[in-house]
Amino acid sequence: MKSYRKQHAGRIIPCVGFELNKSRGNAFSPVKPVKMPFIEHTSYRDLERLALERLVPALLSHGFCYVDGLLGELAGSAVLDQVTEMHRSGQLQDGRLAGSIPGVSQRSIRGDKIAWVSGVERGCEAISFLLNLIDRLISVCASRLGDMAIRERSKAMVACYPGNGAGYVKHVDNPNHDGRRLTCIYYLNKNWNPKEHGGVLRIFPEGRPYMADIKPLFDRLLVFWSDRRNPHEVQPSYATRYAITVWYFDSEERAQAKKRFKDLTASTGQQGNSSS
Repeated sequence: MKSYRKQHAGRIIPCVGFELNKSRGNAFSPVKPVKMPFIEHTSYRDLERLALERLVPALLSHGFCYVDGLLGELAGSAVLDQVTEMHRSGQLQDGRLAGSIPGVSQRSIRGDKIAWVSGVERGCEAISFLLNLIDRLISVCASRLGDMAIRERSKAMVACYPGNGAGYVKHVDNPNHDGRRLTCIYYLNKNWNPKEHGGVLRIFPEGRPYMADIKPLFDRLLVFWSDRRNPHEVQPSYATRYAITVWYFDSEERAQAKKRFKDLTASTGQQGNSSS
């Protein structure tokens, strides 16, 4: 599916698509970016058109999609400035794994540094603007993506791969029905050269004969299903690589996951009391 430009009332709607990367065999890579003008001048109708004509069809057919030029240079740079300041001031800490593997270093599995933000914190105004925009986009998509109710999301995970070869091995965001349904990643890396800097996010779509290579380019938004349909990895990065990730929850699955956790906690507590 190839990208093309479409003009509406003087605005260029960013397109979503993929083209075969002949040099890498059966890997797919993003097509040439199509830029969106300053987001302040983008109407709800533009976002609705983007969601319905690009994101929803791509998610239903491929399981993932991306949008280039989401915020524009000025707003995107404001987000980048806030993220780099968080990094400079020591607010990012080593990313953690949900569990441990005996004899395996956590840093060999996941090498990023992260911070969780809601967007209301001082110094996160541009990040809040970004999150509000993604919320609007996903709210349009949600009712067209099958039998689910997306009404909440996680905080934003601000992440940095420090450029020392750090990456994240192949994994699934939601392998155990924890409620996460859509993963949205916004990239912040200007002048990124994958051949030199690495850091490509590679998706292994379930049941498909190809892989998808997503370059972490500045002002690019990537959206994909969070469950086992999309195992993915972050390849080693040899330059500082920034991204912001949010997960949107299926309300019913999230409620069931919380109940399982509550029941497990209660059961563990009862066992502890009976053995004391």
